[in-house]
Amino acid sequence: MQWENLTATEFGVAVRDTGVCVLALGVLEKHSEHLPLGTDYLNAHRVACLAAEKEAAVVFPPFYFGQIYEARCFPGAVAVAPQLLLQIIQGVLDEIGRNGFTKIILYNGHGGNNYLVRFLAQTSLWEQKPYSLYVPLQSISPKRHEKWLEMRETEVGGHACENETSLSLGNHPGLVHMDKVPPEPALPLGRMRDLPPTFAGIGWYSDYPDHYAGDARPSTVEKGRALVKWRVKTLAEYIAAVKADEVVPALEKEFFARVKRVGGE
Repeated sequence: MQWENLTATEFGVAVRDTGVCVLALGVLEKHSEHLPLGTDYLNAHRVACLAAEKEAAVVFPPFYFGQIYEARCFPGAVAVAPQLLLQIIQGVLDEIGRNGFTKIILYNGHGGNNYLVRFLAQTSLWEQKPYSLYVPLQSISPKRHEKWLEMRETEVGGHACENETSLSLGNHPGLVHMDKVPPEPALPLGRMRDLPPTFAGIGWYSDYPDHYAGDARPSTVEKGRALVKWRVKTLAEYIAAVKADEVVPALEKEFFARVKRVGGE
């Protein structure tokens, strides 16, 4: 169920019946020359909506604020100040909780958000909320991933590559311009290779200054439809597991009770 498509009465019923809201996270950024700026949130939101049809949940409207500072040098990227970004996301989460959801799934469609979603989950231990956060750590289950590896024709990827381009072809083929795929693959330049193993904010740009990683040329609609199917099934199974979960809420209750004792309340 899509939040924005429900009437107020339908929404209230959906909250009571499911208790779970899925917030699909993406950004607005360059995806080489052949994919739209909204690729990440478009794909994540589409998969979330399809999964929620299989395992009932409410999907928050398309959301495109995230960590995308490494793309600020390209047209079309939208990045907000770090403090504001955290406030926006936390505010949205709190509003989801205020509307009655007790479990929120952060479904991430953008690699640049990987650290952000984990940090958001960690910050949930700062203040007790009426909801629990869940972050799935795999978009495709291991068995389905094996099937993808058998189908995949390229080894290097990560952005606007065979995987992401095929997924986009499966979700919204009309927005993919295969005639604009670069004629050569984008391999990591390794411009930080002389450093010891290091993480730096400029690290992604150092390897992929054109915001393209991999080779999209082997991408097909057939591969995309398979990826969509596998991602939808994996997320639907995850939603079901979250619905049934009693461990995380119980542990949080225990944790915050101990926090209050430490503070002398």
